[in-house]
Amino acid sequence: MLLLSAVLLLLVLLSHGQDTPTEKPGVLLPLPKGVCTGWMAGIPGHPGHNGVPGRDGRDGTPGEKGEKGDAGLAGPKGDSGETGVTGVEGPRGFPGVQGRKGEPGESAHVYRSAFSVGLETRVTVPNVPIRFTKIFYNQQNHYDDTTGKFHCNIPGLYYFSYHITVYLKDVKVSLYKKDKAVLFTYDQYQDKDLDQASGSVLLHLDVGDHVWLQVYGEGENNGIYADNDNDSTFTGFLLYHDTN
Repeated sequence: MLLLSAVLLLLVLLSHGQDTPTEKPGVLLPLPKGVCTGWMAGIPGHPGHNGVPGRDGRDGTPGEKGEKGDAGLAGPKGDSGETGVTGVEGPRGFPGVQGRKGEPGESAHVYRSAFSVGLETRVTVPNVPIRFTKIFYNQQNHYDDTTGKFHCNIPGLYYFSYHITVYLKDVKVSLYKKDKAVLFTYDQYQDKDLDQASGSVLLHLDVGDHVWLQVYGEGENNGIYADNDNDSTFTGFLLYHDTN
């Protein structure tokens, strides 16, 4: 250890002698100020510990905007939103271009069946069909004036009506369908005066059905009357035919 200290001192002295000019030969220069005689260098110490980290610096200036990246993948479809409030109705648009004329359709067949007839003489026989022989309309000939009966040729719904002039006696008449009375009318005669009795009904008929009027009861109820000034009429017509 002493040898090492001596070597170090010698090196220091040699270094100092080279840097200081000599004034006279053979004259010893004094030792530099601050150099102790017998000085010995100590053993180098161990490295110290790292200091405490300093505080964070200030934020730097924002950099320039980067380039736009590629589009990402499409996400899943979202749920439907709530229905919005109905908007105000817009203005009416202009008329469209007229379309082409359509093809001719099939002509619809019109079913016709009607009659209107009247009396020419006073009825005297009860309980048999009244023969109305005064023809107002019978183009389809579905009414038979020889029997007084209407013959159904087109199945469907029919309307029937009658207007009777009453004179001299009371009147009781009935409208028959297929030998069964379906409508009755009674009128009591007023002395020395003409009276009127009437009735109407809707009936469904099948092909072959017959409809007619007749006086029912005894002969004292056959006051049906007609002359040149007073008519008793019987009318019927098809409203609509069966489709099946």
